[in-house]
Amino acid sequence: MQPNKHLLLFLFVLLCGTVTLSAQEDLIRPLPIKASKDTITAPLLPPNILNDSIKTDSVATDTVPKKQPLLLDKIKYKAKDYVKLSQKDNKIYLYDEAEIHYQDTELKAGVIVMDYVKNEVYAGRMKDSLGNYSQLPFFKQGDQEVRPDSIRFNFDTQKALIWNSRTEQQAGLGQLGSDAMKVYAEKTKKENDSVYFLNEGKLTTSNDTVNPDYYIRVRKAKFVPKKKIIAGYSNMYIMDVPTPVALPFAYFPLTTGRVAGILFPTFGNDPRRGYFIQNGGYYLPISDYVDLSITGDYYTNGSYGLQGSSVYTKRYKFKGNINISYENLVTSQKGFDDYSRTSNYNIRISHSQDSKASPNSRFSASVNLGSSQYYTNSLNQVNRNNSQTNTFASSISYSKTFPAYPSVNTSLTLSHTQNTRSEERTINMSLPNFQASMERIYPFVKRDEIKKGVFENINFQYDVNAQNSITTTEENFFKSGMFDDAKIGARHRIPIATNFKLAKYLSVSLSGNYEDIWSMKTVRRQYDAELEEVVTDTISGFDRFNRYSFGTSIGTTMYGTWNRGEDKKIQALRHVMRPSISYSYTPSFEQFYESYTDGDGEEVQYTPFETSIYGRPSLNKGSSLSFSLQNSLEAKVRDKDSTATEPKKVKILSNLSFSASYNLEADSLKLSPVSMSGATEIIKNVPINFAATFDPYAIDNNGRRINTLNIKNGGGIARLTSARINTSFSLNSEMFQKGGAKEKSDEEKQSDFSDNPFAMDDVRGDRAFGRGQTGRQQSKGNTQDNPIYNNKLPWDARFTYVASYNNSNRQSEITNHSLMFSGNIQLSPKWEVGFNSGYDLKNKGFADTRFAFKRDLGSFRLSFDWTPFGRYERWYFFIGIKSSLLSDIKWENRSQR
Repeated sequence: MQPNKHLLLFLFVLLCGTVTLSAQEDLIRPLPIKASKDTITAPLLPPNILNDSIKTDSVATDTVPKKQPLLLDKIKYKAKDYVKLSQKDNKIYLYDEAEIHYQDTELKAGVIVMDYVKNEVYAGRMKDSLGNYSQLPFFKQGDQEVRPDSIRFNFDTQKALIWNSRTEQQAGLGQLGSDAMKVYAEKTKKENDSVYFLNEGKLTTSNDTVNPDYYIRVRKAKFVPKKKIIAGYSNMYIMDVPTPVALPFAYFPLTTGRVAGILFPTFGNDPRRGYFIQNGGYYLPISDYVDLSITGDYYTNGSYGLQGSSVYTKRYKFKGNINISYENLVTSQKGFDDYSRTSNYNIRISHSQDSKASPNSRFSASVNLGSSQYYTNSLNQVNRNNSQTNTFASSISYSKTFPAYPSVNTSLTLSHTQNTRSEERTINMSLPNFQASMERIYPFVKRDEIKKGVFENINFQYDVNAQNSITTTEENFFKSGMFDDAKIGARHRIPIATNFKLAKYLSVSLSGNYEDIWSMKTVRRQYDAELEEVVTDTISGFDRFNRYSFGTSIGTTMYGTWNRGEDKKIQALRHVMRPSISYSYTPSFEQFYESYTDGDGEEVQYTPFETSIYGRPSLNKGSSLSFSLQNSLEAKVRDKDSTATEPKKVKILSNLSFSASYNLEADSLKLSPVSMSGATEIIKNVPINFAATFDPYAIDNNGRRINTLNIKNGGGIARLTSARINTSFSLNSEMFQKGGAKEKSDEEKQSDFSDNPFAMDDVRGDRAFGRGQTGRQQSKGNTQDNPIYNNKLPWDARFTYVASYNNSNRQSEITNHSLMFSGNIQLSPKWEVGFNSGYDLKNKGFADTRFAFKRDLGSFRLSFDWTPFGRYERWYFFIGIKSSLLSDIKWENRSQR
């Protein structure tokens, strides 16, 4: 009996899925997609694919059972326009948004032809009546993605032929994007899941893979996803123009994560030291938590430098980095008069602990120590930004809290400060500094009760500070002599205080402070008659002294308001005054003083504790009154906006303070100079700070204060002895546009150039754990919808003005008068110019002046740093690929100074 063809079709539909038939035969288009010189012809769609009238020969029936296709019971497929089954060709045709899913393989395309006997599939684009292609195939197997023009794939052998394929391969730890390697090939043969063979390929990190601004052309290559590309003859093309940059063979590592490798050096020439290579070395990822890079510099005259850098991190625990640098600098050649040899070193350590690691203890470190002239004399360009560093400072600390009541906070700190500009090159260290403090205790009231009155507010604390203080010079650093003048001591302190209200409006406070000071070194002095001089002996051993003081203060707050009426522009003025009077008393501690008789027979007093870290005991009794008056003045101003319901508040004076003291124990010059300080922002966004001191006493011809009021000496009430004014403000182009400046977005606030235009990028980028620049930094200018500027140039500028005046000895001298300014101008969406300078109005000269030019070239970045004059006159030029994958493809040059 002849089988019914309609019944067979129905059974096949049940097996494979729903089949949708369309009568629109004119939509079927052949897919003429074929690579040049391709001997494999893509299967074409038959013109009668929709014709169901094909007769079946009832005689020619094969009784031998055919092999059952393996795909049909596992594959899932669909299409938007139609799905057509051809029993004659053993194929399924899918048209418009076609999809096939099989195991870990996913295929999407405009047209898909599937041979369910050979288990082979062909996918291609759609072509409209105008000849435009759309719906390019998307092929995904596992985590590998390919976007070709057409593809032929066998599900059994897992082999494929791919035409005009495009794929992205990420190296490092970043996200796919502008830092990924884009791989394009006219023809690709997929051998298996891990090996591809490319013919006429292009490698680039450009965002535009259709028309990249640069690419590396490879004729033939072996491509192992996520591992490597091994190519034959390769050379770089820029804007489709071949360059002389070529290699007979090339190797491109694509391993994700961190891998060991050579760090390519920078080449150059220095007239004093000869030809050089810089920053060449090796990178080694020691483990998942720590890495190490070792680089070096070498000059043909014998100078060299070594740098070691390590970055470590453990999530939710800690992170940090260590950088150690040493340079041996030789100037000129041996035998010449200008020959010299110096060595510099620098150690930088940074460590921070995650707050989640331990809530009650914390360890942190920030170390920066080395030769005072390290940054100034360093030949390495990466140290250029730190050439103006005046101070090295370090701190390593461990702190722990004992939360049980009363809680105690403890810390152990090692610190170091070093002034790189001083001639003495003094280094101050504390090795270590221990501190512990107990929380405030109220002994006359329960812990959680409200405290009222004198007794209930009585409270005390306890704290202790102990340290080993060392002062040495750079010459004795790391030598035994650095500990000769070390000072060791401790201070125990118990402050006691209380406060209460008096007559409802007066706030009164009473306080006392007790200190017990320990010292491990004291001095003894005596007059040696034979030597006819005073001999001072340092005695090692424990000794102690104590001191205490008392104080009280009373103050209040007064308000004054002047209402002018709501019809006035200035509707009201409000003046707030906070006067206070305080008294302090310190007894004499003459019991801690000794005496000796000098050569003239006079008795001289001294204290054995004069070398104490925490000061010496006072020999004179102290009793003084202090006065202070704080003021603030603000106004209510009618808003220009007629719809506003409330007036604006304008601070005319945010602070204006006066303070002075009167020494009750002094025989003369009882009144101290009057100090004044204030701040105002009467000009919007321009804060102005000022300060001055006024002396009520006159001075003699030698400039010494005399016990005569200045007003009685023919002068004013007080002499202006010093004054200072400073302001710092910013301007930008948005302030002068309609609507004023807008709040910057987080993206704009993170702009590398605008925030710090002089942060010269390391030519290698950030090597921390294999990371390069962020995707935002690399794609900036490529993905933004940049406008045509015409007559609008975005810019911003920052100004700092400082002026100080000294007249303590009638010198009437301006000691400092300078204006510092910096900023940048965006000449075009991809051109930026930064500047940093200052002018000394007193000495009539410019400060260190620098210009930074940066150009976004798409996949490349260009920078030019120029100091046109001064001590650090120099220039530096750099152009290179932004992506960290090819960051060693660069060219740089610098001035010969």
